[in-house]
This record gives sequence, C-alpha cells and structure tokens, in this order.
Amino acid sequence: MAGNKSYTIVEYFGGGDGYRCGYCKNDKGNLSHGMWSHTMTVQDYQDLIDRGWRRSGKYVYKPIMNKTCCPQYTIRCHALKFQPSKSHKKILKKMSKFISKGELPKGQGEPMDSVSEEAGPREPSEVCHSKVKCAAITNIQKELTEWCSCGTFPNQHPFALSSFWGAGMGADPSRPPCRKAKDLRKERRLQKEQMRQHADGVSSIVSPTPPAPTQTNQPKALEDFINESLPDNSDHCIEVRLVPVNFEDPQFTASYQQSVELYARYQMAIHGDDPSECSESEYSFSLFASPQAEHSPDGPEVGYGSFHQQYWLDGRIVAVGVIDILPNCVSSVYLYYHPDFASLSLGSYSALREIAFTRQLQKQSPKLCYYYLGFYIHSCPKMRYKGQYRPSDLLCPETYVWVPIEQCIPRLESSRYARLNQDPDAGDARVLKDVGRTLVLYRRTVMPFAVYSRKRKGSSDEAEVQQYGSLIGQDCAQRILLYRA
Repeated sequence: MAGNKSYTIVEYFGGGDGYRCGYCKNDKGNLSHGMWSHTMTVQDYQDLIDRGWRRSGKYVYKPIMNKTCCPQYTIRCHALKFQPSKSHKKILKKMSKFISKGELPKGQGEPMDSVSEEAGPREPSEVCHSKVKCAAITNIQKELTEWCSCGTFPNQHPFALSSFWGAGMGADPSRPPCRKAKDLRKERRLQKEQMRQHADGVSSIVSPTPPAPTQTNQPKALEDFINESLPDNSDHCIEVRLVPVNFEDPQFTASYQQSVELYARYQMAIHGDDPSECSESEYSFSLFASPQAEHSPDGPEVGYGSFHQQYWLDGRIVAVGVIDILPNCVSSVYLYYHPDFASLSLGSYSALREIAFTRQLQKQSPKLCYYYLGFYIHSCPKMRYKGQYRPSDLLCPETYVWVPIEQCIPRLESSRYARLNQDPDAGDARVLKDVGRTLVLYRRTVMPFAVYSRKRKGSSDEAEVQQYGSLIGQDCAQRILLYRA
C-alpha cells in the first residue's frame, strides 16, 4: 500500500463479560463490544459514532444495547437551531454573577453535570485493560508505524479563536498579552453600530422598502446570552483556548502538567478515585487523541482531530473540555474541572460554549452542523438532562437512523431498550453483505478476509470477523483495517 493516505487500523476484542455500570452501579451489568484503534481517521470515527460507537482514548466501545443494564443511545443536537432553555439561561446568569461580583453560588451545581460521559471514559478502560495485551499493542505499534504513513501525523498549529471566545496570551511569552474582554466587547459594539448606520444609509438610497423587523422581535441567539454573561466591569476574567492534543504544540506542552493535576483533583473529589486511578498514565490512556489530525480544503481552519478546550480563570485552568472535531460534528468526549467551582454548573456551561463553537465552525464548513453529547440514558433519570439540548435526535440501535427525541421518549418510557425507528420494515442500510470483503492487515499486507482465510488454512475466526463487520457496517469494513496477528 503506497502513497500518503491515512488508514484506520483496529484490533477487535468482541463483547465479553460484563463490568461495573457507572450509572446503576450493577457490578456485571454493563456489556459492550470493544476495539483498540492504533490509528483512526476522522471520517471513519464519524461513521463509527453514527453506528453507536464511542471512544475513551484509543479504546472504542459500543454498548450491547439489548443486553446492557442501562442502554446508551447516541444523541446529537442540531446546533444551528438550538435555543437555550430557561435553565440554560440561569446557568449563564450564574456565571455572569460570579465573573462580575466574584460570588460563587451555594450548592454543588447540577447532578451529573458533565455533558460528556461520567462512566464512559473510565469504565470501558477497565474492560480494555483486562482484554488488551498491552505488550502486544506496544510490539505491533512499531510495525504499524514502519508499515504505513499514518504512523507520522502532520504538525498542528494553535488556533486563535475569534474575539467571541477571547484572545489568549497562550504558552508563548513572546506573544502580546491578551486584551481585556470588556475592551473587545466595546470594540464589537462600536463596529456593529457603525455597520448598522452604514446599512441604514445605503438602504435609504437604494430602496425605499420597509425596514426589516428589529432584533427585539427575534429570539435572542445563544451567542448573545454568552456575551451577556461576560460583563464589562468584572472581578474576574474568563477565556477559552482551543489547544490541539499534540505534544508538538507549545500551548499543549506548556499547560500539560497543570491539566494533569486538574484531572487528578477532579477524579478524586468528584468520583472518589484513588490517587493511583488518576495518575498521569491513566490520564494519557483515557483522554489522549484517537482520531488523528487532518486538514481539508472544505473543512474548518483548525482542521479535524482531538482538542482540549481550556477554560482559564484569572490565569489558571479551571476546566478542560475534551472534544473531537469531525466532518459533521463537534463531539464532546469528557469534561473535568476544579471541584471548588462545581456550583457554577461547568458541565452545562461548557456544553453551551461547545454548541456555540460548533455554530462558529459551521460558517467555515457547512456540513459541520451537529453537536454530539455522547450517550442519552433514559433509564437513568440523572442522565435525562441531555435531552434538554433541543432540537435533538437519538440513534436507532437497529437501523442506525436518527429519530427526533420527542418520538423516542414514549417508547423509552415503556421499555429500557427500544427500536426507535417507527418503520417496521426498515433495516440497516449499511448491513454487512459479504464478510469476505472485510479488509484485514496481516503481516504488513492488506487483503480481503477471503484471501486471509485461504492463507490461514483452518482459521476459525470467521464468526468473530462476521460480528465485527456487522457492528461497523459494510462501508467501514471495506475501509478500516482489522489487524490480525
């Protein structure tokens, strides 16, 4: 296989014994399929999450929906049509009050505040540790790197977000210091006023048509609510920096240790983890990049891949949102924050900021218009809040089509597991039709499974490959390389 094309290479582990559920606490009730992604392209990961898969670091898992104790339905929000609810507005006002007056609200915020998975990034890793032969992965990684160009990833560059997100001083001390948020807002207001006056003058000359309805007749945009939550005269300054997960990036390396320490503090205080469970190695295992960095002419300026959205308060990181920027969406992976600020509802606040960020990226890449919130778990009441980010859809676990959440709720009220597609005749449009065409990587050679089977006379893994192919679908099975030792 020649050229500089990147490929996804995975090892499939199947679905084995159950493990502890982070939602209902059932010791053996959580069941899932899993595979380790040595490399992963953004398009392949987009297609996988559209079939119910989810990543934890490089480990990719898919709940066995009709058997697991708490069925987890992939949920996405239509970012362009999103309007904040009353509770969302209260969260933004709470942040505004804290920034302007320095007053932390009483209480601990919302239950299960983080939009990203509370159990996902940690629990599946337990399955992975028990099934993955770490030494074997280490051994074949060198082989894979030597074999194909996807072992070397393109360099990434830090992305300066627009003034809406706030400019950052960043890790490079030679950069100019960041401007105050109130100065940026004053400048924007002045620019808007000048544009309005100019537009009024032009319209009076070009056309005598009636003026357009004023903004007061239109619902206020999410961005306006966020801007209002950042008052001019404030005791605190908060800014958001987007940093690619890449040790060659100076911002990522400069803030790495601070980020690791914040993660450990969060896991111990919020989840009750032992210090050994939130070490630097665990941090790297759970939160490092899975889809590799890519750039496309019709994609966003920042490119695709894994990023950390760092929330800086008065010069220190107080929260980190782990996200993947994919061809059709921004996917929320995880959030960790300083426990002292739990009452600010940082999970919901970061979700609102990520929805606004998705809308910003969509202006550069029109098809990137969805915000994926991870899994919606109707059987777990404290996880139902994800359905408040509307309009939203749930993924049907049998046909893999998106169904408006309003149509899904009645079915989920009567059964934990439900086929959400209401068309009884509909099936999986990407069902595996020919296992023999599934691509495998064997001894540094890519070949269809049919050829592999002939080379490995007496091979007994056809049932496993058949299961793997049915879970990822025909299209992915003919693109993704299944590693065989």
